[in-house]
Amino acid sequence: MGPRVPGARRARARAQHPAAGRGCRRAVTPAVDPTTAGSRWSDLASHRSWLLGESFRLLDFFRATVGPDGCFVELDDDGRAMPTGCPPATEPRQSLLTVARAVHCYALGELLGVPGSRTIVARGLDVLWSEHRDRVHGGYVEATGRPSATVATKSAYGHAFVLLAASSGIVAGHDVARQIYDDVLEVIGERFWSDADGASREAFSADWDELEDYRGANSNMHLCEAFLAASDATGDAELAGRAARIARLLIDDRARANSWLLPEHYDSSWRADLEYNRDRPDHPFRPYGVTIGHLLEWSRLVLSTWIATGRSDTWLVEAAAALFDRAVTQGWDEVHGGFVYTIDWDGAPVNDDHYWWPVAEGIGASAYLATLVGAPTYEIWYRRLWDFASDHLIDHGRGGWYAQLDASNHRTVHPWYGKPDLYHALQACLLPLVPPAPGLAAQLGRDARGVT
Repeated sequence: MGPRVPGARRARARAQHPAAGRGCRRAVTPAVDPTTAGSRWSDLASHRSWLLGESFRLLDFFRATVGPDGCFVELDDDGRAMPTGCPPATEPRQSLLTVARAVHCYALGELLGVPGSRTIVARGLDVLWSEHRDRVHGGYVEATGRPSATVATKSAYGHAFVLLAASSGIVAGHDVARQIYDDVLEVIGERFWSDADGASREAFSADWDELEDYRGANSNMHLCEAFLAASDATGDAELAGRAARIARLLIDDRARANSWLLPEHYDSSWRADLEYNRDRPDHPFRPYGVTIGHLLEWSRLVLSTWIATGRSDTWLVEAAAALFDRAVTQGWDEVHGGFVYTIDWDGAPVNDDHYWWPVAEGIGASAYLATLVGAPTYEIWYRRLWDFASDHLIDHGRGGWYAQLDASNHRTVHPWYGKPDLYHALQACLLPLVPPAPGLAAQLGRDARGVT
């Protein structure tokens, strides 16, 4: 079935699920128990071979993200360029996020020995340094292209991915990656990081005027991820400490106090705004309510933080289990499968579309929890999520993953179009193949042979 444009999804969700928040979408544990059904999938040579094969298919499909002119673009279902990006802009442009994520992912491909990956990494690093870096004011701009298409905003979200890309590039042996790493780390330290808050400011203009009275959990989550990767790549323990401070603020403080339903939006004094974007349930980065996929993503990241900081703060393991349980209990659609995008503060679905990335993050989180905590439920969820991905998200014919399904798992669009993302799907394939670590690239660099 072809894609359709959804209507008033929030109202539809409440009409279809009037008892949501009182148990109607509560996840039921599958009947299969891996303690009686055999080994963990990630221990099976056949499953590991499948994960590697899917990784290679993803890397092959997304090679077209670098166009013939050397520009980085998002791709449609067939792997053709979408010059205006995703979500679509009004004019062709090159997104900082697309470039940085491609560098990170193809650095992983390079560490796996995938031919052609090094060329993409080298091109991406050059683009970050020569096209996205602001030579006058410093920092990295959100989008480049024609003057009217350039977005000179400098965001914590974008800089987090530049740091992640540079860290992975260092592990893969690119000299210019260290140059970018030193530069972006200095920018983050001077412009974004607030030592008083233990977290990051959000966004600035080209000449570093702060743009809004806003602090975001999303950007800080990815900065936590980048700090962990950077610490693992370079041995800088201070960065692991910064990651731990972000986790302490957002997870041990804010999420714990709200029954592990993480508020995403705050003002500059870190006061939660629970009504933020109530009229924007489809916003790709700042939707109203609780973002289920972020609970899953945080579940893995706090475990990585626990490893990076010496495995001493046991609250991190407690939080990982609690966040995962909240996500699968209140976010999984037990009728059709898939995670709803967002829920209200009473647990009712707000946007009941099923996106690809929460499933990918759930796979990574369940793999980490199965290894580090060991309860059978995590292996059960690991298998269940891969089954859903295979049945509904993976395009077995052309490659890549479909980005967005409606509540009945039919293709739909807005805000996501085509196949805009390699990052989440590739990490879902690779995280189960290596021991849990602060940084995926660093762990592959230590033992790439261990993935087979």
